[in-house]
Amino acid sequence: MIKLLSVAIVAGLLFDCWTEWFDSSNPSGTGDRENLDKLHRRNPGKICPKPKDIEAITLSGLTPEEAGDVIKISDPGTGFICRKRDQPDGQCHDYKVRFSCPPPYCAKTVCWTKWYNRDLPSYSGDWETLEELRDGNPGEICENPLYIDAVTSDTMIPAIYTGENFFMYNPTRGFVCRNEDQNSKTCKDYKVRFGCPCSY
Repeated sequence: MIKLLSVAIVAGLLFDCWTEWFDSSNPSGTGDRENLDKLHRRNPGKICPKPKDIEAITLSGLTPEEAGDVIKISDPGTGFICRKRDQPDGQCHDYKVRFSCPPPYCAKTVCWTKWYNRDLPSYSGDWETLEELRDGNPGEICENPLYIDAVTSDTMIPAIYTGENFFMYNPTRGFVCRNEDQNSKTCKDYKVRFGCPCSY
């Protein structure tokens, strides 16, 4: 069963929430520039004056690390810049960005899926990828999730508070904690859920 929660309520647990995604630039000139001042002017009232964080992904859902791009600036106070001249192949991917803001600036109300825990970190790590979760739970997760939430499976501690390093933490790709990235060489066991449009 999908549980209906407003993003503001979820944000109350995390103190802030994410805005909707913004894409004001294409990498056709010198690169892809998602300037905060420009986004404020084009989207009045949708981004708080002083965001606390910024997230950037390609239009296909890859993080800059996954896409292999060298990023000049990724700063909540100024925005995001990928310059073509910094890339080995001379090309930047097309990115969209969102910002961490107080609840009045949250994106739309979302519906949360149930929790999923398909993997244990006994081998290479804990792999809760969206593709594999969809395969094992057909029809339960929307095509383009807006949010992902990951917590430890036993104590429900949010992943961001565990101090572990994550290879992937992306609503359109899923969640991956690799053992090799941890000082202890072992990830905790996580479960995830996805925030989908309530029309799903």
